[in-house]
Amino acid sequence: MRTSFNIPDELVEEFDRVWQDEGLDNRSRAVREAMQEYIEAHSRLEELTGNVVALIAFDYRHHEVIEELHSVQHGYQDVILNTSHTHHGDWCLESLFCRGTVGRVRRLSYQLRDFDGVHRVKLMVLRDDEQ
Repeated sequence: MRTSFNIPDELVEEFDRVWQDEGLDNRSRAVREAMQEYIEAHSRLEELTGNVVALIAFDYRHHEVIEELHSVQHGYQDVILNTSHTHHGDWCLESLFCRGTVGRVRRLSYQLRDFDGVHRVKLMVLRDDEQ
């Protein structure tokens, strides 16, 4: 299937550099692998039930979204046990250590992704009811 995407030039340039450094044959293969990794990373959270212990890390432009991010985090005090915040120029890195129902942690990660000023959100499930 052929498709097209609107992606910033800088991101495409860096992506091309990385897949070429890895020795992959072409961009299409690299995109397929990246899509597969994305699916695997996000589908685990969708399949879980019960309670989880998880780490959510995200970076964002401080001045664009800080008030809204704090509002979201305050709405999830029942699952956020600890936060860590680091400044890097205009960008900030935040990590949230969470424990609670998978539904609440899932909704929190989705809400964080809704902000244009948030660059990326990474979620790592550390433990679930099955472990």
